[in-house]
Amino acid sequence: MSALAGRTAVITGGASGLGLATARRFAAEGADVVIADITEAAGEKAAAELGARFRRLDVSNRGSWDGLLEEEPRIDIAHLNAGVVTGTYDGFDSLTDEQYSRIMGVNIDGVVNGFRALPSVMTERGGSIVVTASIAGIIPFPQDPIYTMTKHAVLGLARSIAPLLAPRGILVNAVCPGIAETPLLGDAVHMLRSAGFPLVDPDEVAAAVFEAITSGESGQAWVVQPGLCERYRFGSIPGPKVPGSEGMKPPLNTV
Repeated sequence: MSALAGRTAVITGGASGLGLATARRFAAEGADVVIADITEAAGEKAAAELGARFRRLDVSNRGSWDGLLEEEPRIDIAHLNAGVVTGTYDGFDSLTDEQYSRIMGVNIDGVVNGFRALPSVMTERGGSIVVTASIAGIIPFPQDPIYTMTKHAVLGLARSIAPLLAPRGILVNAVCPGIAETPLLGDAVHMLRSAGFPLVDPDEVAAAVFEAITSGESGQAWVVQPGLCERYRFGSIPGPKVPGSEGMKPPLNTV
């Protein structure tokens, strides 16, 4: 039996790039695939290719998520993948309100809305949610500081919400691709290729998403670089250094 047979999988931003690659992988693994995207023509084309369903979804709008759940009352797997870059701007002080609102709406609100909506339709046998973060969620990326901020945010959210959803049998993980060959790169792809810089193939990211779903782990992040996919080892931070409390962790509840 295929690994994901009988399981419904939703991929946001599934009409192109990393989302489409994941949709193809999920379909090959036997999943009942739902491509959720704001772009109808591309989404319907991708769904027809895979024998999947297309659902129009504006991830930044909570009401749009409510509509998705009405159409898909049971979801087992979700890849929260929809994302944008800030766009062309001449230095940080030229960032416009429109650019800021757009990237925050898609990259952060879209993930938060997913976490607010999806657990309610994941069945008693649990589920799995994977977030597309980025290498830029781990390291500085001064070429696009706002994008970098959003990816740090969603990586921190995924790692922090994982223990909260664990009692419900829902696994939460993230993938952190390097520079991947997707439409988000725009004309930069030609510059990178001419410089001989290797780009991440979207199929490599799809494989990492599948590994995250089937690993049985939660609260983890998989780094994806050309020819490499491995779980990232987050370092520990220093704790208190006072007598009797050396290294003590905060006494916080996770449920």
